[in-house]
Amino acid sequence: MSKVPDESTVRAAVSLAARAPSIHNSQPWQWRLADSSVHLFADTSRLLPATDPDGRDLLISCGATLHHLRVALAAEGWATTVTRLPNPSQPDHLAAICCHQQTPSAEDIALASAIPQRRTDRRRFSSWPVPPNLLDDLTKLAAEQGAVLIPATDPNDRFTLALAITEASLRQQDNPDYASELATWAGRSSLAVEGVPASNIPAHETHHDDTTMRAFPHGVLTQAPAGDQNDAAELLVLATATDEPVSRLRAGEAMSAVLLSATALRLATCPVSQVLEIEATRELVRTRVLDGFGFPQIVLRIGWAPTENPPLPATPRRALAEVLEHFPDACPS
Repeated sequence: MSKVPDESTVRAAVSLAARAPSIHNSQPWQWRLADSSVHLFADTSRLLPATDPDGRDLLISCGATLHHLRVALAAEGWATTVTRLPNPSQPDHLAAICCHQQTPSAEDIALASAIPQRRTDRRRFSSWPVPPNLLDDLTKLAAEQGAVLIPATDPNDRFTLALAITEASLRQQDNPDYASELATWAGRSSLAVEGVPASNIPAHETHHDDTTMRAFPHGVLTQAPAGDQNDAAELLVLATATDEPVSRLRAGEAMSAVLLSATALRLATCPVSQVLEIEATRELVRTRVLDGFGFPQIVLRIGWAPTENPPLPATPRRALAEVLEHFPDACPS
């Protein structure tokens, strides 16, 4: 019979779910615990209008925390059944989750163990190539979550994608509202509970070979000198067949699955959303890199971190009491 796990189990799972990556570490989600289900809501007060005017990044962020919760519960012995967008009259109600007891597998436990270890690493990666078989494995994981992961390994696709990333960066830099918003959310002290801390932002470099990174202000993070080594990071485009809200939510779930699995393999990862926040460059990626198939939702940068790099600190998170509340309701059928 379906039921919610005890409250301590749910609290532990939501704490892990809160470790999911989100746009500018805005954490735009709200969890509600009912009598027989757990519910995910979008916190639209945390929408970043200059960076994410149509809320796509917000939904992807919420999809990531949804998958993190599923992973955390699975490791605790609870399988989940998810009803996405269960209430058409409440578009911010993103998911209803019912639980069923199961025996956790070694894979469930390993994936949950990767949650506190995962970091968004904006630094240069090493010259070690990512083996094709690992890219194939990550592609299969994305497909299991209802998305398509397309490595930009073709030189023409890689050139086009890198060019589009640079173009998006230049366009956003010319937007004063974007600059103001970025300054508000980035370069914060380690005492902040949201936003991107200065300790997680590279101090100087914003280009890694052909890839332009988002230019966050006030960074103090050091990294190993590049020397004459190339950055061998792969750029992977995560896409969905449609661009509906549920597809964007699933893209976030797929992103989480890929990032956690890559972390378990000791790969370094960094979501790259900037290129898809500008409509013109997003369309360029769709038509030129994806050949018109589907809709690009997020780009993932994956590679091996240099062994000389110091470990990254964990980014802050809001208190559990701010993101989890109780309300009486029944589990949707």
